[in-house]
Amino acid sequence: MIGIIGGTGLDNPKILSDCEEKDIKTPFGKPAAPITIGCIGKRNVAIVSRHGKSHEFSPSNVPYRANIWALKELGCHTILASTACGSLKEEFKPGSIVFPSQFIDWTKKRENSFFEKGKVVHVPMAKPFCADVKKILVETAQELGLKFHESGTVVTIEGPRFSTKAESNMFRSMGADIINMTTVPEIVLARELGICYQSIAMVTDYDCWKDAEEAVTIEAVMKIMKENSENVKNLFLKAVPGISGEKTCSCAREAENAGI
Repeated sequence: MIGIIGGTGLDNPKILSDCEEKDIKTPFGKPAAPITIGCIGKRNVAIVSRHGKSHEFSPSNVPYRANIWALKELGCHTILASTACGSLKEEFKPGSIVFPSQFIDWTKKRENSFFEKGKVVHVPMAKPFCADVKKILVETAQELGLKFHESGTVVTIEGPRFSTKAESNMFRSMGADIINMTTVPEIVLARELGICYQSIAMVTDYDCWKDAEEAVTIEAVMKIMKENSENVKNLFLKAVPGISGEKTCSCAREAENAGI
């Protein structure tokens, strides 16, 4: 089973055949929405809408632990997570796709572990994204002729507000390439459960650091998001059938080595 977390613009992608919805209860409450289960080609897929069917959960209030736990319970060994992001570098142009390789956690109030009581777990995160899954996505993006960046560092902020110019320039000085509001704690929770995780980040705008650009507005973001969502849907349709449970990556081993 492959898990897909649909973010803004991909909350309910009609890419599955033989669909059914399942209500899953977890030790951490209910996921943001019922899980849609179906197939892409011959691959079983489970999709959860990160923000809820009506986009009712802000980035700070997404039930991240319930979402990830539910996908694991359904047998997902891999998660593909779509996410909107802003650009912090000139070369990361709006309309392009980024497959991040590193993250910076700038969140402040999120539950970021399944192990908060009774057991301390120090999960390694030196290489947080799955190299095996990324390789398939990169090859597929090349075949489709998409504009993409094979790597990049994403900084995840609390949100739901956008950055100040001072913050945006600070993140640039820290080496971040793109900025979003949801990669953390999703990626950490996935690693704790030994699930391979890779973000597909859709660049919607230049963050407010760029003086020549107009200020970021939700209207401008949604316009580019709509255009880019079709590219990511096509990426999913072509890439997912080629993702198997047999990988050479260290994602599951990292969780085992942490004593999980």
